[in-house]
Amino acid sequence: MPTLDTTALPLHRQPGFLSFLLSRLAAVFAMQIQAVVVAWQVYDITRDAMSLAYVGLAQFIPMVLLLLPAGDVVDRFARKRILQLSWAVQGFCSALLLLIAQTDPQNVVPIYLVLALFGCGRAFTGPTLQSMLPNLVPRAQLPQAIALNSSIMKIAVITGPLLGGVLYALGGGRLAYAVCLGCFIAALVFLLWVPVRFVEKAKALESTAWERFSAGIAYIRHQPVILGAISLDLFAVLLGGVVALLPIYAQEVLQVGAQGLGALRSAIAVGALLMGLYLGVKGITRRAGHVMFAAVAVFGLANLVFALSHLFWVSMFAMLVAGAADMVSVYVRTTLIQLATPDAMRGRVNAVNMLFIGSSNELGEFRAGSMAAAIGAIPAALIGGVGTLAVVGTWMKLFPTLRRVDRFDDAR
Repeated sequence: MPTLDTTALPLHRQPGFLSFLLSRLAAVFAMQIQAVVVAWQVYDITRDAMSLAYVGLAQFIPMVLLLLPAGDVVDRFARKRILQLSWAVQGFCSALLLLIAQTDPQNVVPIYLVLALFGCGRAFTGPTLQSMLPNLVPRAQLPQAIALNSSIMKIAVITGPLLGGVLYALGGGRLAYAVCLGCFIAALVFLLWVPVRFVEKAKALESTAWERFSAGIAYIRHQPVILGAISLDLFAVLLGGVVALLPIYAQEVLQVGAQGLGALRSAIAVGALLMGLYLGVKGITRRAGHVMFAAVAVFGLANLVFALSHLFWVSMFAMLVAGAADMVSVYVRTTLIQLATPDAMRGRVNAVNMLFIGSSNELGEFRAGSMAAAIGAIPAALIGGVGTLAVVGTWMKLFPTLRRVDRFDDAR
């Protein structure tokens, strides 16, 4: 149990918090490099927009199948050990991609199979990370920790895609995947120095897995703040996300190549980083619900500007604004969910949350890629932006409780 003097320490001096940030930083760095390199490698081999859709689908299917069981595992076993195992699996996938790249592949099926295994590891990573953070810092410092954690991670999201594009241009997938493997190893080393200290006394869990799943689903269903927040993210990003279309825009619309692709992805992260740093200092103290809905609306508008742009600097600015708006939404949503959920149920609730996030990201990539293959990249991006704005208006009517949330403490 924590002592009084440790709870009084500032956030950056909380035992293990900096090691946790460094561990996450290394892992996210690897994921971002790998995401850019895999997308570019697959499109380089196939020259088919539909192949980019399958990149997202290959990771999404195992995540759908495993996320809810993973949430149950997170609530029953040591969260730190689960995170170590999941990152070890993802590092193994980087090693497999490295081996595949050595053969100069012309067939993308082996890459999809490795991505499916990677999705299995991610199914456990998401709910574990979300559930661990409240166990590392005092409750009063949790909103600040969420903002700082999110903004620091954007360093990897900024530099990862840029470096991924450069590495692929210099040495193809072999060099990039080797760097990813090294980052996952570093993440595991830093995690060794992270103590798990703030854990509530566990209550007896229901006797069967089905009863445990049902309890988690029932809790979310009867909490309109949680249900509204996670479903808003699901449908807004499912319809409005344009990340899967970036290789097409970089090569065919903006004609900026692999380095331009990395820059576009990094612009999203730069906007998120700047906003995250602001939130870490100032935070949001009032009208949290209205702020979240406004942020999602701005996200949709920024994606509409990107869809119509043929100028690289305009597209970069649109992605910058989209990243900043998304950070505001993530900050409000994550804080509300964490404060509204008891520790004994965090694994299951966060598993559902990650299922919604994974659905929005991976299915969003499939939606964008398949629509681009059918009607073209620009119409697909336009439809997505308009759909996001429609979701915002609909959810404001469906979840008035979420819209009226003022202070974060209202979520308790």
